[in-house]
Amino acid sequence: MINLEEWVMIKHIYNQGVPKARIARELGLNPKTVDKAIKEDKPPQYERCSRNSILDPYKDYIKQRLDRYDLTATRILRDIKEQGYPGSYTILRYFVKQIKGDKPKPAFVRFETPPGEQAQADWSDFGYMEFDGKKTRLWCFSMVLGYSRTLYIQFFPFQSLVSLRQGHISAFRYFGGALILYCMIT
Repeated sequence: MINLEEWVMIKHIYNQGVPKARIARELGLNPKTVDKAIKEDKPPQYERCSRNSILDPYKDYIKQRLDRYDLTATRILRDIKEQGYPGSYTILRYFVKQIKGDKPKPAFVRFETPPGEQAQADWSDFGYMEFDGKKTRLWCFSMVLGYSRTLYIQFFPFQSLVSLRQGHISAFRYFGGALILYCMIT
């Protein structure tokens, strides 16, 4: 079997007067194949025979589920395995992707600020640690500068107003900035 490109090449070379045996030798083809290609007026057309898929009995169910819900292939695999599907995840994932299509990824606008304008601070839970023989929760104070994305972190054994204040003071010292605290009385 030859493809369209080979068929055109055989015809072109033969029309330039090159013998069939030499064409077969140069293209690495059987001489009978070259002879047949020269005699043919139309390029070869091969029909692909369709085979039944192991997924065929489940395709309607999968389509119905995807019409109602935005499910993953992993979730659908669990459902159809319960119905007796003997196949693998790969063929299912390919089919689900065909149905769903490629979804555009959400765009995010990065929040930009001028230097020295803004920072963000937050607490994170870091689980437990052993401290003086007692199991104590560990908290992480973090501050990120808006312009440079420079990060400062400090760990505390508790989350309180005192440790929040200490975290801010330490962060400003680390960044080399000035800390101005305002106290509002209402």
